[in-house]
Amino acid sequence: MNREAINLRAPESGVIRHSLTRSWTAMTGGVLLLLFLCAALFAGQLAPRNPQQTSDASLRPPSAQFLFGTDDLGRDVFSRVIHGARISISIGVIVALLSGLIGVLVGATAGYAGGHVDDLLMRLTELFMIPPRFFLALIIAALFGSTMFALVAVLSVTYWPHTARLVRAEVMSIRERSFVEAARAMGASPARILFHDIMPNALPLIVTNIVLMMGGVILVEAGLEFIGLGDSNYITWGYMLHNGEHFMRDAWWVIFFPALAVSLLVLALNAVGDALNRTLDPKTRAAHLDKSA
Repeated sequence: MNREAINLRAPESGVIRHSLTRSWTAMTGGVLLLLFLCAALFAGQLAPRNPQQTSDASLRPPSAQFLFGTDDLGRDVFSRVIHGARISISIGVIVALLSGLIGVLVGATAGYAGGHVDDLLMRLTELFMIPPRFFLALIIAALFGSTMFALVAVLSVTYWPHTARLVRAEVMSIRERSFVEAARAMGASPARILFHDIMPNALPLIVTNIVLMMGGVILVEAGLEFIGLGDSNYITWGYMLHNGEHFMRDAWWVIFFPALAVSLLVLALNAVGDALNRTLDPKTRAAHLDKSA
């Protein structure tokens, strides 16, 4: 029983290293993600200027003095892009964790309990999945205001259903395996079986889903802020896009570099998420171990 459970949820470090390094997309995504994390953590040290400081040098093109140019108020775009990484990544992490927690609780309960509980929770999940996610977020954000708290709450509410369905399917698959049946025969409580035997084996799917979800959250957050539902008190890439759209023809750099940052971060998260999916998938690990034997 223990051996089966451990084999399912503990990939060897060599397998992880091989999976992450054999793909140039995974390596590139990992490097990009590391750069963005460094920018978010050390924005104050890396930014050459105060991102909120205005000057007379408005709409200056990229140069040695202003690497990414300046916006209409003379603010350094490069410094603002670096500081924007802090907010965008923070929103992605917070929303992914909150919505992931909701989705895991709903999906795990539905998948393990089954019956009427499963039917009720899945109908609730489908209720949130019927309207398109972006437009549902747009409506809720318009009703409750354009604050950072409201934006995080909106995105958290709209992203949990997909996680719930994935976790439900995984829990329903794992609960039929022999080590779970053995735990039931030994008299383990349903809560112990769920949290000690089932959920650790579903963890790889949950981790991969959260990483991939972060990319979608950052993209939707930038879209909502681009159309004016952002918080002007914070420097974000989406709000930079919103402010720069009026100068797009005459000052392309004002909107190009924030858009490039959003695109690269989303691509990096997707590449890392795909690599983690290949690494943590038991079938992929088994194929690699058979080939190496």
